[in-house]
Amino acid sequence: MHRFESRLAAAWQPERWRDVSVVVAVSGGADSVGLLRGLAALKTGGAGSLTVAHFNHCLRQVAADDARFVAHLAEQLGLPCEIGEGRVAEAASLERDGIEAGARGQRYAFLQEAAERLGARYVALAHTADDQAETMLHRIIRGTGIAGLAGMRRARPLGPAVTLIRPILTARRSEIREYLADIGQPFREDPSNANLAFTRNRIRLDLLPRLAEYNPEVIAALVRLAETARDAQQVIDSHVEKLVARAISSPADSPERVSIDCRALAGEPRHLIRELFVTLWCSRNWPQQSMGFAEWDSLAGLILDPAKSPPPLHLPGNIRAQKTGEQLSLARLG
Repeated sequence: MHRFESRLAAAWQPERWRDVSVVVAVSGGADSVGLLRGLAALKTGGAGSLTVAHFNHCLRQVAADDARFVAHLAEQLGLPCEIGEGRVAEAASLERDGIEAGARGQRYAFLQEAAERLGARYVALAHTADDQAETMLHRIIRGTGIAGLAGMRRARPLGPAVTLIRPILTARRSEIREYLADIGQPFREDPSNANLAFTRNRIRLDLLPRLAEYNPEVIAALVRLAETARDAQQVIDSHVEKLVARAISSPADSPERVSIDCRALAGEPRHLIRELFVTLWCSRNWPQQSMGFAEWDSLAGLILDPAKSPPPLHLPGNIRAQKTGEQLSLARLG
């Protein structure tokens, strides 16, 4: 067994997915082709199946060639292949990073639909340690907290019965390319990866090499930081769950209205109160795109403010926060 396959087997033991179906997202690039070849090599027996899934974003002239390459590779491996297609480029008003985010949203929707239709338990993505480091730096540049420093999770729900899994999140890109060279497996090079109009590409091609001048193991250091931040966030989340149960109530007939007992949060750290509001927004599916540190901190300030009736706070998403006495009321209007 090749050492990359051994690493993959240790990270995601075959016995855990041998009897369930897995959809493998394959772009045609080195990382996803390496993941597919590794999983195919480890898949010996069991009731589950592997299905290759490729999404054509129609962003490049050679995109159709990528789709044909992936379909041919799946055929060579004797695996079924699902091909999807999107037109995110038609939203010409989007910035470069906006196009990237839109493409990602379409791709994930396609993968979820394919997995649910096929009865697959997992969708496997080929994010690596290099991707994790780039994600963390991207978030640091834009502004983030402890939760953002945790980077990409190794596993998270993609749908009610589907889990997104990143089996090679601790592997380096160089390891995967070495594996493909050793087994004689070609892959597709995406020329857009060299386009410096994308922030992620500038981080990969310019910022990370500069940081490596100060610490050659900067990617390993960032991955360790992500693991530490994830452990810290788990502790925070456990405390916040208790605060939510203690302080928050909502009328059964008014899901867009929430009442918070400020007395139940007296003496709690300001950071935990900010995290309580983040959790509340997530549970209500209220829009968070325009919610930043200032907005979360203003909400925490209302809780901690001794004033009984401060002015109401109007927040993005048409949400109003009004404190009356020891109760803070939140309502999504219209």
